[in-house]
Amino acid sequence: MIHILIVDDDLHIRELLNHFLQKEGFSVYGAADGVEASAILMEQQIHLAIVDVMMPNKDGYQLCEEIRNDYDFPIILLTAKDQLIDKEKGFAVGTDDYVTKPFEPKELLFRIKALLRRFQMVNAEKIVLNQTVIDRKSYEVHANGKLLMLPMKEFELLAQLASFPDRIFTRDELIQLIWGIDFTGDDRTVDVHIKRLRERFSNQSGDFVIKTVRGVGYKLEVAKK
Repeated sequence: MIHILIVDDDLHIRELLNHFLQKEGFSVYGAADGVEASAILMEQQIHLAIVDVMMPNKDGYQLCEEIRNDYDFPIILLTAKDQLIDKEKGFAVGTDDYVTKPFEPKELLFRIKALLRRFQMVNAEKIVLNQTVIDRKSYEVHANGKLLMLPMKEFELLAQLASFPDRIFTRDELIQLIWGIDFTGDDRTVDVHIKRLRERFSNQSGDFVIKTVRGVGYKLEVAKK
């Protein structure tokens, strides 16, 4: 069962989310501030935390930073603030998503499920796309019963796209993620590597497709079977 931690000094918010998330099959733990949350984290296995920013004793930013340093699960910051500078601070300390009050519980549920899917794929040693398996540990790709050994940058590019199905990555994002911020080439490098990946898998697998989003970048779509 998935365990979700709700950290908010507003009892009404905690009770609302507890009721809603339990109906969806989640196990829920509640804390009124960051200090209580830290104690729960030491005792329970948590898979996702929903953290309010403005709390006494230890605020949401402090708790978010603590979780990111000591644990490995996604975080949603929940706040009444909607200023860009507050969101920037939230992402800087490690949040994965940001929801502004008032909110619709169903929207929060969509975000929870999306984060749990993505986090599971990103942190898995093996990424499974139907019959294609990308092994991050051995840097091997198995497709249609065949072993494919890709050049390192092609492997890293494929793994990055496959970790976030349907998410659009710009060329600049992919350059920074795969080649690093010090890369001195141009974004045509991404196009060349995408072309090579498409050629390699054109006869190997119908498990996924790498699509061009005109004027933006690329995304990987998993075939429905």
